[in-house]
Amino acid sequence: MSASDFAPTQRTTVRRLPKRGVYDRAAVFAILDEALVCHVGFARDGQPFVIPTIFARLEDRLYVHGSAASRMLDALSEGVDACVTVTLVDGLVLARSAFHHSMNYRSVVVLGRARLVTDADEKRAALEAIVEHVVPGRSRDVRAPSEKELLATSVLRRSRSRTFSASTRSALSSIAMRGSVRFPSRRSLALGLPVTSGAPNVPSRSSAIWNATPRGRAYADKASSSACGPCASVAPRCRGSSNV
Repeated sequence: MSASDFAPTQRTTVRRLPKRGVYDRAAVFAILDEALVCHVGFARDGQPFVIPTIFARLEDRLYVHGSAASRMLDALSEGVDACVTVTLVDGLVLARSAFHHSMNYRSVVVLGRARLVTDADEKRAALEAIVEHVVPGRSRDVRAPSEKELLATSVLRRSRSRTFSASTRSALSSIAMRGSVRFPSRRSLALGLPVTSGAPNVPSRSSAIWNATPRGRAYADKASSSACGPCASVAPRCRGSSNV
């Protein structure tokens, strides 16, 4: 094991299919950097919770944030044991039997306890990192958090790197006679969505966007079935219909 690897511990060693265990620091960090959402598991008053949230990594430090009134952040700031996981699904593996269907995936598990970030500079850097993790370059185009917003936001840090571990299943591990469906990575996707300023553009019931939704199609079907003959292609409120 090289110096760049995480040393597996009793808790982080992958036991089932140990060949899929990954302890290379660069590989673990690459999975964290590509994932958009993590799931934070913890227990409070005997009740387990698993909460999805966005996050960011700075070197070997993992940051999560949320409202200062958040139950999750309040519990984690008390030093309870927690588990943070991320998963990337790279493809579906199809086989001739249902039993041998599988997924190609990359996942990371981080164990331990978090600490509340109280240093103002570290807190600002962590929040900027979270914005950049979700939309790279976005922090240059938005206003930085105000003092009031910082007070209303809690940031937690997890930095004991020896509790990081990963597990992967790649296309190279697929056996013959299996098909596969590959998914693009989040970083390679171009969503093609328009970006505009101002109030949200809510589609009207006459727009193509509305008509493409399930509610829009149902509305159109109802309209066409209840309208009069000359107006069957429009809404049922036809002034020429005796049924209105």
